[in-house]
Amino acid sequence: MKKLAVLVTLISILGLVVAGCAPAATPCPPCPEAGECPPPPECPEALECPPTGPTSDLGGREVRMAVEDAYPPFNYIDADTNESVGWDYDVGRAICEKLNCEAVFVVVAWEGLFEALGAGEYDVAFDGITITLARSLVVDYSDPYIEYGQVIMAQADDDRAELADEESFVASDLNIGTQIGTTNEITCMKLVGEDRCESYETYDLPMVALMAGEVDTVIIDEVAAIGFMGANPGQLRIAFSVTGGELLALPFPPMSDLVVPFNWALQELFADGTMDEICEEWLLRPCSPE
Repeated sequence: MKKLAVLVTLISILGLVVAGCAPAATPCPPCPEAGECPPPPECPEALECPPTGPTSDLGGREVRMAVEDAYPPFNYIDADTNESVGWDYDVGRAICEKLNCEAVFVVVAWEGLFEALGAGEYDVAFDGITITLARSLVVDYSDPYIEYGQVIMAQADDDRAELADEESFVASDLNIGTQIGTTNEITCMKLVGEDRCESYETYDLPMVALMAGEVDTVIIDEVAAIGFMGANPGQLRIAFSVTGGELLALPFPPMSDLVVPFNWALQELFADGTMDEICEEWLLRPCSPE
């Protein structure tokens, strides 16, 4: 028992000696001082967004508006005052009142109008122009403003049976006066063939020929027919309708910056009743603004 106690004592002493000979623990190096954080990058200056709506103020800009002055009720010379009047003049000026521009009307010939417009010689053309695919390849259009059809006109006292309806007329040998290069001329040729179509340079000449008895009939836009009947009371009548659902719009040079503001102005004229008033004065039927 004593031997066991002495052995335990010796083991304890040996453990203390071994522990005392162990190397000391290496101390942790000091933490480096934290540096200053870099400043955040400066934000770029805010850029102004470009305007997204139509420019409703053209700053007094002159807008050259092409008219023919031979196409009532859109544009013609008043016989009493010798002044140019018509739907085109009233609407052109009303648009410029909305847009703060100056309407400058330029009387031009129909032939070559679209080529000149496409080349930028005029800012916009009025003249009751129909939307067609061929024209849309060389000009840009506004929204449509009038819907119409084409009609056959005759002298008021001409009651020939051939004028009773389209079928009777096509079967006859009556000829048709029309204006060269118009949708009326295209319709005439489709209806009765080129040989029965007499084409004239300006829009009024077929009507003059009709009243003089030089042609049997005239094919013309319904809206223009009403204008000519108003200007020549008791001399003309509409025999029958040929087409319907055609649309008039304002053509511009390609990529014109006036298309959007003019569309906005047209919508304003519809909204405030101005368009209805002008159309009522000139006996026209405007399109719905929707």
